Amino acid sequence: MTGTKVLVVDDEPTVREVVVGYLRRDGHEVSEAADGNIALEMLEAETPDLVVLDMMLPGVNGLDILRRVRSTSNIPVIMLTARAEESDRVAGLELGADDYVVKPFSPRELAARVNGVLRRSAGRETSAPQMIEFDGLTVDPLAREVCLDGKVVEMTPKEFDVLAFLANSPRQVFSRAQLLEQVWQSSPEWQDPATVTVHVRRIRNKIEADPEKPRWITTVWGVGYRFEP
Repeated sequence: MTGTKVLVVDDEPTVREVVVGYLRRDGHEVSEAADGNIALEMLEAETPDLVVLDMMLPGVNGLDILRRVRSTSNIPVIMLTARAEESDRVAGLELGADDYVVKPFSPRELAARVNGVLRRSAGRETSAPQMIEFDGLTVDPLAREVCLDGKVVEMTPKEFDVLAFLANSPRQVFSRAQLLEQVWQSSPEWQDPATVTVHVRRIRNKIEADPEKPRWITTVWGVGYRFEP
């Protein structure tokens, strides 16, 4: 993963110093911005491979930056937030954030998530990926592309990861904790299981004819989710 470019956006100098240090130690090329306006200027000048983005920023806030990023790009974005309310976390996830970390956080955990998201978004899985096809729905792990009835469905890297993971094990039920472990390489200790719920909802809105009565990803009440072939 050396040579990948990461932009860290946070108005707290101490947070930037620690995060940048950990990421550079892992071999990433890291740039940093202290406010939203500077971040937007840097994003216009050069597109990084991943953005670590604080939600609360002077100038342009993190959600507005994420909204602008998602209007033109699907690059991975990990949100940092000091807010503990679920509504704030869901807001970022609904706009297309791939992950989030609540302050105060472990820099080692954040670095691990950055590496995991970059690895998956680059499609560098350890096992040889196979094309997944079911009744008009195609999931291509090599191209990281989803097609429904011959039309490409735009997805964020994390949305693709969730769908591909579930589709690889049709009819097998996975709890939200299992999905956090397998897809996010995290756990409820570090990540709110509501993250999974939001991503499943977004996927359903993109591939289901009726998201309220899903054909592909169904809910097993009290347990979790499964993919229906």
